[in-house]
Amino acid sequence: MPKRTHGLRYKSRKLLSKGPRERGRPGLSRWLYEYRVGDKVVIDIDPTYVTTAPHRRYQGKVGTIVGRRGRAYEIEVYLGDKKKLIITTPDHIKPLTQ
Repeated sequence: MPKRTHGLRYKSRKLLSKGPRERGRPGLSRWLYEYRVGDKVVIDIDPTYVTTAPHRRYQGKVGTIVGRRGRAYEIEVYLGDKKKLIITTPDHIKPLTQ
């Protein structure tokens, strides 16, 4: 039996796939929303854009915007008691509504 791969999107078929009514490009509001430093955001990976997507372990995590890098945002997320810095584009984040 050949050795299995354990790549970046390993075991993520259900997590990183869109439902039938979600297919296609997202609305413009996802890109036009202006985030400021200190805003809380939810990491919601859009499977259409693979290269800018954060790792699947961060799907659904809430983080804080700490800066910008070109078109991308720097997001501070806690994973357990460790602080992580995620760099991703607005395709994969949405504002936290409470």
